[in-house]
Amino acid sequence: MNKEAKNLRQHSLTPPEIAAIMAQSVEVDANEKIIIRRVMLLQVLVTLVSAYIAFKMIETPQVLIATLSGGGISIFNAGLLAWRMDRSALKSLRNANLQLRLLYSYAAERFLVVVVLLYFCIAAMKLSPLALLCGFAMAQFTMPVGRILLCGYKTGIATKNVK
Repeated sequence: MNKEAKNLRQHSLTPPEIAAIMAQSVEVDANEKIIIRRVMLLQVLVTLVSAYIAFKMIETPQVLIATLSGGGISIFNAGLLAWRMDRSALKSLRNANLQLRLLYSYAAERFLVVVVLLYFCIAAMKLSPLALLCGFAMAQFTMPVGRILLCGYKTGIATKNVK
């Protein structure tokens, strides 16, 4: 091993085996964006169907608006998650401390946004809390279920590079 390669290896904290996995993250990010868009579309469909069912059961426009608002908050939450995932991918992949701090701050941000939006819909807009939370729960439940259905129960990265 020449002196230049040895010097480069001493400055790198990432073992060569992991560096090969990190290079494939760009390909995974493109697939991830497609999956997120499809899950969000599925959330829109579930929100529209649940709002239609709620409206047919109770037949008041307030229930329709509340259910659509709850689903909209969940869809906005998923969009914020996708946007933050995209932003964090631009940051250094080799800095685990930075990635962990971003993970916590983005999760706290999303939680606060959802709480504020739910509070606004209940307190300021005087929407039905039950219908609002039902619409939110239906769309939120669609995220993991839709992801499982769209990914076909595969884990991808975890099994791809293990020997």
